[in-house]
Amino acid sequence: MTIISQDRAPGDRPASSEEQESVSSGVLVYSSGLFLAVVLSAASFWVTNTSLLWGPGVPLGLAVLAIAQMGIHLVFFLHITSGPDNTNNVLALAFGVLIVTLIMVGSLWIMANLNANMMPPGSPMTMSMPH
Repeated sequence: MTIISQDRAPGDRPASSEEQESVSSGVLVYSSGLFLAVVLSAASFWVTNTSLLWGPGVPLGLAVLAIAQMGIHLVFFLHITSGPDNTNNVLALAFGVLIVTLIMVGSLWIMANLNANMMPPGSPMTMSMPH
């Protein structure tokens, strides 16, 4: 038995009886996501400008707030959930994260290799002529 109200393809307009209910719930979801994103952004600025936190703990606090901010954006704005209809979205997100990670790690590897093989500053380049 299928429920008719949930038997819609993504992007289909809801039936007229559900339309008002859907619009008000959509506004509520986006408004609460915006509120949480603004609160997390304000908390990030507070963490960087306060002396109440232990100095070396500030980067960890910012990393935690950044991860929470990404979670808010994924759930409230991109609608990435663990539902069975979001499998393709989750796989696309995982592939994107893999590609970005490969690019970042590869760039850091190349820069570390270049740094290790650079000539030390102050040493002149001399060409030795065979006699």
